[in-house]
Amino acid sequence: MIAAIYDPYLDTLGGGERYAMTFGLALLDMGFEVDIFWDDTKIQEKIEKRFGMHLSKFNFLPNVFSSRNFLGTGFFLKNYHVAFMISDGSIPFMTTKNNILHFQVPFRNTRSKNLANRIKIRRIHNIVCNSHFTKKIIDEEYSTNSKVIYPPVDTLKITPGKKQNIILYVGRFSQLLQNKRHDILIESFKSLIDQGLNDWKLVLAGGSEVGRTEKVDDLRSVSENYPIEIIENPTFPQILNLYKKSKIFWQATGYGIDENKHPERVEHFGISVAEAMSAGCAPVVYPKGGIPEIVDDKINGFNWFIPKELTEITFKLITNPQLTNQISAKAREKAQKFSVSVFKSQVRKLI
Repeated sequence: MIAAIYDPYLDTLGGGERYAMTFGLALLDMGFEVDIFWDDTKIQEKIEKRFGMHLSKFNFLPNVFSSRNFLGTGFFLKNYHVAFMISDGSIPFMTTKNNILHFQVPFRNTRSKNLANRIKIRRIHNIVCNSHFTKKIIDEEYSTNSKVIYPPVDTLKITPGKKQNIILYVGRFSQLLQNKRHDILIESFKSLIDQGLNDWKLVLAGGSEVGRTEKVDDLRSVSENYPIEIIENPTFPQILNLYKKSKIFWQATGYGIDENKHPERVEHFGISVAEAMSAGCAPVVYPKGGIPEIVDDKINGFNWFIPKELTEITFKLITNPQLTNQISAKAREKAQKFSVSVFKSQVRKLI
């Protein structure tokens, strides 16, 4: 049996790309041969470095999907038993025996209900979303009844270590769809330091596009003279180490955004929050998009709505280690809901 996987954003190396590769690994476990389509011959090496994955059993092939010859691509796909594709908002022409389309983004205003798309969507056996937040938007936009399979967290690798006085955020420095609001995190931490907080550090880690360093330079500039560390394009072992030793995890994506008008600008799921929880970090998050599906306020983390609450809740955690430990334990427990084993089990059921 042969499976095809195509992600039009593969070189961005974000959450959707980890999702697609883990989907492929689940197919390998089921006995499928897996073909990945991309023209950059070094993409396998880049993915393995970023995500700590071993993809040697995948076949990385030239990208036939970059062609505008939809009929030719459709004919090519007939050789496969399963096709898994991540949508860029459009509906691809899929012709395998089992067609699976994944929506990582809650797209709107896509002209999805025109005749051509209505015909193509009938050939898709399963539409899968990364959260119930995304599902709600997609089902409205495409008149479908999608399934939710949460993104996978490697809970076996992402475990607590010896904790240090670190507040962490992990997320892209780019602004492809969302503004991660690093500025809010930096200003909030500076406020804590100005109020007398000692012996704590804020770490911001994440990927950025090659040649686009202005945003990171600006963040470094406003962070000068404060215990703030910015790590650009970290490797998976670096990220793993940060999760292990951090006590608190911050998140601010979606602040100032109306998620009903612009659902694409908030966290569609929030994989780094779930990963941090797996490592026992106490999350303090802005509850928009898919974030409320991960963090239950005052049980396994805390919600904030204005920056003052972010600093107040954080100070409460810093000065109450018993509370931090309680939240940490509950956070680890909740993270198991998003484990790789749960993900692979749901993929098996889907297939």
